[in-house]
Amino acid sequence: MSHTPSSHVPGHEPAARSLSADLERTGFYPRLVADVVHDALDGASPHAHLVHLETHFERAEVRRHITVLALTEELLVITHVDEAPLEADPQRTTAQVSTESIPLSQVRTVVLSYVFTEPASYEPGDPVREVTLSIAWSGGQRLDLLPASCGDPNCEADHGYTGSIAQEDIVLRISSEADGPEAVNTAKHFARLLRAANVASPTRVVQSPSAPPPPASRPRLAGLGGRPSRGHGGRE
Repeated sequence: MSHTPSSHVPGHEPAARSLSADLERTGFYPRLVADVVHDALDGASPHAHLVHLETHFERAEVRRHITVLALTEELLVITHVDEAPLEADPQRTTAQVSTESIPLSQVRTVVLSYVFTEPASYEPGDPVREVTLSIAWSGGQRLDLLPASCGDPNCEADHGYTGSIAQEDIVLRISSEADGPEAVNTAKHFARLLRAANVASPTRVVQSPSAPPPPASRPRLAGLGGRPSRGHGGRE
């Protein structure tokens, strides 16, 4: 997503822009996306939003997709739009749309991961190179497995696998190099607002760690649920 680079002063939040202005800046079917988001909001006015455009490459094709997060008083509204060639006529393009509205009380985790450059010389206020925003609300989990080892470079024994389980329904990776420093700051600010709104939700249900996850009764969004994070410009 195109942003005008700007330095970030600790304690200062990114300048607020309207949702329509941010959609226009992406250049990704802004009128269509604006109408879809407006319909998903169902008359509610968002007091915070995050717009993220990603581009990746599949063989000789360039694919783009946009994710819009809108935060209202009661809901996290997610809109995702993919562009793809029409199967019957590859010269024409289709837009595939998914929307979901999640009550803030159902948001289970909001995880913001940071990447810094040259941590040994870090100074307060140094910019963040990259952030990854992960949000979970349905109990969906991602399992990452890698071959285990014992640390001996000459050992050829089979040590099985090791891995981690992470709860996530949507993952957005935002890079200062690809998206601009302002986009990173905006993602951090949105994550803070979402956390605060989730904690303040009067009907928030805190689930016991030993309790079973809720049944997956809702359909998972194409391109959202469990989708691995993909960087801008084809980074995997």
